[in-house]
Amino acid sequence: MSTATVTPSAEVVTGAPTSNAPVNLTPSAITKVKEIMSTQDPVPAGLRIGVVGGGCSGFQYSMSFENQSGMMDKVYKFDDLKVFVDATSAAYLNNCQVDYVETLEAAGFKFENAAVKSTCGCGSSFSV
Repeated sequence: MSTATVTPSAEVVTGAPTSNAPVNLTPSAITKVKEIMSTQDPVPAGLRIGVVGGGCSGFQYSMSFENQSGMMDKVYKFDDLKVFVDATSAAYLNNCQVDYVETLEAAGFKFENAAVKSTCGCGSSFSV
């Protein structure tokens, strides 16, 4: 007798990036993520954006590549880029915008979140 495994499927929200996603990615952020993903072997299924405890202000943003969504994830599509967000992080990411910025001093992803009450001096952690 064989046993079957059931793979949970997450809700996929498609359409414009401004659809009910808790986070919005700018075109430059989407382009940069896709560029980095294309250099990975194997190519990941998508990008996980989340909030984790830590840093000098209490919370930090996290970004990582994933090969599949988790059971509690919502999956959002931005120009064919899948973005995985877990339910807990979604509450902290509400109306957050992720941009990719290149300046003479530095380059990186920048999070703009109206729900943030304060950030640390270096800008890598926040409190709500």
